[in-house]
Amino acid sequence: MKQYDRIELLDRAIELFRRQGYTATSTAELVHELGVNRKSMYAEFGSKQGLFEAALDRYDDHHLSGVLAPLEAPGAGADAIRGAFAGYAAASEGWASGRGCLLCNTAVERAALDPGARRHVDAYLARLGQAFRHALENARNAGDLDPTVDVEELASFFTMSLIGVAAIIRAEAPPALVQAACRVATSVLDCQTGRSTDDVD
Repeated sequence: MKQYDRIELLDRAIELFRRQGYTATSTAELVHELGVNRKSMYAEFGSKQGLFEAALDRYDDHHLSGVLAPLEAPGAGADAIRGAFAGYAAASEGWASGRGCLLCNTAVERAALDPGARRHVDAYLARLGQAFRHALENARNAGDLDPTVDVEELASFFTMSLIGVAAIIRAEAPPALVQAACRVATSVLDCQTGRSTDDVD
């Protein structure tokens, strides 16, 4: 009978991988952090790689879904996009500093080296892009966005902007720098809606 909870193990692994990355995290550190012996860890996940990919799945299903919920909601619009960047701006002064987003971190560290990581990163980029397209299309349909705007291009811009913001949060950039980047990103949206630029700090 198992003496551990798989989800709890994955959440502990997520935090370790977020802090240190895949390469810098040893099997011994994982065993210590998870609080199980090496045999149990390998029996459950097969390998360090298997654990990492399971952690990415868990992160996508639970953590990322929580962040993207406002953008993916049926009624998401321009305010959901502003809210996404405001949330990241606020996170620059909190728990996310030095951790960032596990999938963004993986895109930088592992995607070019590891096919398993690449699949997760590709799905991550597609999901971000779709979330922004969804919100932008809603905004356009509601008359809140210039009808001539290229939604695909704008969604791509916001996707790359959010990834860049997550990366500098991971690098513990000064909060003022993160907040400035978020203001500039949302100012692009404001130019297409006729709204004055909102502060996000």
